[in-house]
Amino acid sequence: MATLERPLAALGATDLRRAVEVFRDALRVHQDELNRLNVYPVPDGDTGTNMALTLESVCTELRTAEAMPEVCRAISRGSLMGARGNSGVITSQILRGICDVFAPLTEIGPADVVRALRTAADAAYQAVLRPVEGTILTVVRETAEAVEAMTNASLADMMEAATDAAARAVERTPELLPVLRAAGVVDAGGKGFTLLIAALAHVIDGRELPQPEVVSTPAAVERHLAGDDVSLLRYEVMYLLDAPDDTLHAFRDTWGAIGDSIVVVGGEGMWNCHIHTNDIGAAIEAGIQAGRPYEIRVTDLIEQAHDEEARWVRDAPITAAGSGELPAVTTAVVAVGVGDGLRRLLHGLGVQQVVAGGQSMNPSTAQILEAVEACNADSVIVLPNNKNIVPVARQVDALSDKHVEVVPTTSVVEALAALVAYDPDEAIGPNTAALTEAVTRVRAGEVTQAVRDAVAECGPVHEGDWLAIARDGGIVATAADAAGACTALLDHIVDDDCEIVTLLVGSDAHAAETERIRAHLRLAHPNVECECHEGGQPLYPYLVGVE
Repeated sequence: MATLERPLAALGATDLRRAVEVFRDALRVHQDELNRLNVYPVPDGDTGTNMALTLESVCTELRTAEAMPEVCRAISRGSLMGARGNSGVITSQILRGICDVFAPLTEIGPADVVRALRTAADAAYQAVLRPVEGTILTVVRETAEAVEAMTNASLADMMEAATDAAARAVERTPELLPVLRAAGVVDAGGKGFTLLIAALAHVIDGRELPQPEVVSTPAAVERHLAGDDVSLLRYEVMYLLDAPDDTLHAFRDTWGAIGDSIVVVGGEGMWNCHIHTNDIGAAIEAGIQAGRPYEIRVTDLIEQAHDEEARWVRDAPITAAGSGELPAVTTAVVAVGVGDGLRRLLHGLGVQQVVAGGQSMNPSTAQILEAVEACNADSVIVLPNNKNIVPVARQVDALSDKHVEVVPTTSVVEALAALVAYDPDEAIGPNTAALTEAVTRVRAGEVTQAVRDAVAECGPVHEGDWLAIARDGGIVATAADAAGACTALLDHIVDDDCEIVTLLVGSDAHAAETERIRAHLRLAHPNVECECHEGGQPLYPYLVGVE
């Protein structure tokens, strides 16, 4: 084991920054190993990938940080804003706990490391609504306990003890968690945490970083990946939440009633929230009641598990999302949307970047600008897909060196119809004209549920009613269920000149209701072709487009 001749007696701001960057690099190297261990409670978006992407966000924030307060602030903000998945959110809380101790200091000594690891362990446990032993929580706690038992130790000796304690804790995780024992694996998040300790030790005394192990996929993990024996909680919902601190108790109680794997971290009005649930609408509605949720991400865990099985069969290397080189085009497209199915549809029609957003989750100008800059083209068309996002999107051209134009779509079904006319090799002017003209041929509508009593175009609306909303006519009908509202909407916007109905099915839709809608179309509008797609969008079980 190679070490420095003179190990560091204390860590400065530059050393801490370097340790975080080494941690990021180690996660990149070990990403596939950690992903193959991931099994608890379901294969919910690879642990290695989520931790690595979280650290990418941290290192982006660190680019201009120099003094200790700046470095700690960058680590805290980057980890909170960039946290991905359950493992990423817990990792962010560990990093934030460490930085709470380090931020006021000029140099970090052994006693400071002891306090930091204890603060990190406590913060991690507090972030999880139902802490489970045998996970990363156990590993960080037992590491903190090991260094607390040391007195008058050097930084190098302390990190050696921390390294040994973390490794032992990881090896014990199957004893504490039956699902790990049955699968024959250790906890992936806990093993990822050992890389943070290894990165600190590397900076302090130069010891070599651990190399990835060759990990085969155990049979029990394969069953999880194939969709067998997975949790009954199908969806992972994550978002950032602007909300007063005093609303979080009720928010956590609401989430506790509808899901599991709940992690809520943050403070001072900004929170990063993660849950596994079958009720996406309720998970997001809880955030709306507490404050303002944004950057909402919804993942179908079972569908993702199937995707993972196919990827592992191919044994392809894992890369961070968006890291593949995009094809160079004359005109690129950025679109706003939410839902895995919608993203796939948009990408399939040539969209290079999809910004998460929609009716209740409006992205910022900065987010749309970032997507524009990521396109491999000098000219970019933005499809905002919501009337509230149109003015935000129109600000981007003045902020970018690229030529940016906005086709003012107010629904994703308008975008899908417009993209049929998109030619990536054509200049932006003709493309904008073609897409704009295509949008004029679309009648759009949507179905959602009333959250309060009101008076609308169709008359009185009561909380809980299902609403049929036409883009050009407001609320045209109410119904007792989503299918009833959707059929009323179709009857309102379909006429003899229509040829195609596009039905985007949301995450809250029921198969029986979807079939009722299709049967109604066959009977009431037999000359209209119906294209039905899984959109996966929350809150709106049906989005409708008619051409």
